[in-house]
Amino acid sequence: MLQQTQVATVIPYFERFVRRFPDVLALADAPVDEVLHHWSGLGYYARARNLHRAAQQVARDLAGLLPDTAAALAELPGIGRSTAGAIRAQSANERHAILDGNVKRVLARWFAIRGWPGDPRVAARLWELSETLTPDARPADYTQAIMDLGATLCTRRAPQCTRCPVAEGCAAQARGLTAALPEPRPRRHRPRRSVCMLVLTCGDRVLLHRRPADGLWGGLWGFPEFRDLRGAGDWLDARALGAAAIESGRPLRHGFTHFELDITPLIARVPAPPQRMDLGDWLWYNPSESLRLGLAAPVAALIRSYLSTGGPAAN
Repeated sequence: MLQQTQVATVIPYFERFVRRFPDVLALADAPVDEVLHHWSGLGYYARARNLHRAAQQVARDLAGLLPDTAAALAELPGIGRSTAGAIRAQSANERHAILDGNVKRVLARWFAIRGWPGDPRVAARLWELSETLTPDARPADYTQAIMDLGATLCTRRAPQCTRCPVAEGCAAQARGLTAALPEPRPRRHRPRRSVCMLVLTCGDRVLLHRRPADGLWGGLWGFPEFRDLRGAGDWLDARALGAAAIESGRPLRHGFTHFELDITPLIARVPAPPQRMDLGDWLWYNPSESLRLGLAAPVAALIRSYLSTGGPAAN
């Protein structure tokens, strides 16, 4: 959860997650929909799918016991070199270099490393430094300390250099580069995409479709998507769903790392949910029932808006 997400955001998600899935076997046995439900709002949903797959692999092939080497851990879905090293360092006090986002920031500042840490050449240099600095004695304490240093003092914004225990040797502070390092990802234009989402309701239910496992919001449930209103109308007509006129709702925008998505909700209602649309990857969903699904943030927002209240006035 801490990959690409800040600690303050993660804490309530983590606490709810471990209450529901207290061990690897509980996680392995859970439906992926419920795992994604408990992840909804954190983004980067491939992390949740990989975590679930890793738990199933551990349960199936390893009798519920995690591998006892960093190399074997790194073979599990979603676990790379740094995460595997951190697990073994913390659980077994083994010496392993780590390089999460906090450690990258500490090292880039302390050694005044220029360049974006995501650049392969810069990353290679940071790995070299991490390997060199990781001690043979008390590696668990060291890895925890350097991660905490980045999370609490050497923060991305407003670092607390006056409280830093190693500030005296920091090259970035000495050269007045603390605010400039680590250097950000080179700026690039984020393209804008658009999509129409069909919010098809029937009383207190809404029609959802499970998205493919790969790609945007992989494995989550969402609305049927179309290029325009005509496409949605043709889709309804082809299925003889008996929907009333389609209304265009208030657009919303959702930002991703690489692009921005403009969403136009298309609102339609049917008098009765056809049973043939409630099979496999299709579901007439009632959020007041106990079924738990993984929903992307804008999908959940549209459900709340158009199902419970009838939605904002159509444009």
